Amino acid sequence: MNWISEVVRPKIKTLFKRETPDNLWIKCPETGQVVFHKDVEANQWVIPGSNHHMRISATQRLQLMFDGATWLDVAVPEVPVDPLKFRDEKRYIDRLKDARTKTGQQDAFKVGFGRVEELPMTIAVQDFGFMGGSLGMAAGEAFIKGAETALDKKTPFVLFAGSGGARMQEGILSLMQMPRTTVAIRRLRDAKLPYIVVLTNPTTGGVTASYAMLGDVHLAEPGALIGFAGPRVIEQTIREKLPDGFQRSEYLKEHGMVDAVVHRHDLKATVARLSRLFTKAPASAPETVTVAAAAE
Repeated sequence: MNWISEVVRPKIKTLFKRETPDNLWIKCPETGQVVFHKDVEANQWVIPGSNHHMRISATQRLQLMFDGATWLDVAVPEVPVDPLKFRDEKRYIDRLKDARTKTGQQDAFKVGFGRVEELPMTIAVQDFGFMGGSLGMAAGEAFIKGAETALDKKTPFVLFAGSGGARMQEGILSLMQMPRTTVAIRRLRDAKLPYIVVLTNPTTGGVTASYAMLGDVHLAEPGALIGFAGPRVIEQTIREKLPDGFQRSEYLKEHGMVDAVVHRHDLKATVARLSRLFTKAPASAPETVTVAAAAE
């Protein structure tokens, strides 16, 4: 091989090579439709053609809900890391490090305080991207801190649930969060503060068996999987074929488990309207107050 093929050709190829970003396109999980990434982002992460609601992070959710995408992060108490020294194929502490690096969060919950259509509100979001949004000690403490913030500020408490269930790496300590969060919800009811739950895809396991199904109102995003055990496990147990759409939000609404299935575009307005009804707040505030002023 001569010097032309070894030196010149690679340089020419490099000169005319076009770099294409890896996330330029998004493929719809339902239809296989390929959509331009920026179009999906502009549509609040909903595929325009199929109406499929993509999973979004806790930060993205808060940006969509709070006025001006501005809120105050609520600090949550620290908890012991890896109390059981758990190890399966990988050490639990290493899984936590990987999840924190991937998401930029300390755990599966993010809690914010701000205004939604000018109404003060406390919102907690479960991020499925952090170890499947699993419920552990940190998540339990975050939920309780969110409820306490709502009690302190006298605001509605809104939960966006999205989880695979309890975190097995914390054993009984994760299961203990189910009654603890139930007590926090009882305190909200005693104070006559609304607790609104928005079920996202998926919401399963111990989360569904506790605080995700104890709301005053249950909303759900279209097509969300909601249940305790998954459909495949149920079919294997009862040895029968389940109905089409079983455990999806639309099916649960038809059978009285969910109050309304709400498109992501309408969630902010719906949550604000329900909160005003529960708190007997006026239809619109006379003036806009900044989040910093509301926190004082």
